[in-house]
Amino acid sequence: MSTESDIRAFLASRRAKITPQQAGLPAYGGNRRVPGLRREEVALLAGVSIDYYVRLERGHLAGASEEVLDSVANALRLDEAERAHLHDLARAAAKRPVRRGRRARGPLPDSVLRVLNSMADSPAFIRNGRLDILAVNDLGRALYSPLFAHDAAEPVNIARFQFLDARGRAFFPDWEESVNTTVALLRTEAGRAPHDSELTGLVGELVTRSEEFRSAWAKHNVRLHHTGRKSFGHPSVGLITLDFDAMELPAQPGLTLTAYSCAPGTPDHDALRLLATWAASEKPHPSGTDVNEDRSRQR
Repeated sequence: MSTESDIRAFLASRRAKITPQQAGLPAYGGNRRVPGLRREEVALLAGVSIDYYVRLERGHLAGASEEVLDSVANALRLDEAERAHLHDLARAAAKRPVRRGRRARGPLPDSVLRVLNSMADSPAFIRNGRLDILAVNDLGRALYSPLFAHDAAEPVNIARFQFLDARGRAFFPDWEESVNTTVALLRTEAGRAPHDSELTGLVGELVTRSEEFRSAWAKHNVRLHHTGRKSFGHPSVGLITLDFDAMELPAQPGLTLTAYSCAPGTPDHDALRLLATWAASEKPHPSGTDVNEDRSRQR
């Protein structure tokens, strides 16, 4: 889709989610022809003319000021991720640099791999915005072992496995939540990096081959993914639910380190210890290794 199409669909979808009552507007009688706010109501709440808001929703964000964008975001009650996405779309429309600056390219620094390798008790990996796993420690490789099958192309991609591999649904037992998260992360990255040809190719492949992805992609949901809990149906240790923390790497723009943990003395901690034993017996890929053999395609 073009940037203008993305803008139209995003703003219309957010507008449809807000009722007049939620926006603090009077609810008049009669049937409403739209599920949420009308364009003129958004314009009123944002303090802009109706004609100007209609122009914005048609995809013409290039000339909109930061103040106008913030006013529209407030009118639509956008959350932090949605607000950032709106600004990213405006930058893409105006062909201005994205928020995160120039993306890192080339192999990961040895210092970053040493940090990853030092997290011996936590499954951890480094990914880019396309959800390619670029580096992983031993326990992380063990946790994500179905993705690292012998016939898997590298770098492995979480979204491609989830939607196109028959094992994906069993590995991600909280399927609906996991699907929505994955698609929202890719939609967020599409706003940040609208000219990433590899991302465009990945989305095109998934839209073509997966009805579930296509349906979720059309919702235009975005999100930030910093901390939470995630369940896995591991083929060797069974169900395991772990806390995760995702940390962007300041010196490597566009990359995120994700680490999993759990409280000691819990069944999940026992499962994690069992996973570590299984990992040692399987002798997986060396710790902290950059798993992308084609270094030029890491980012």
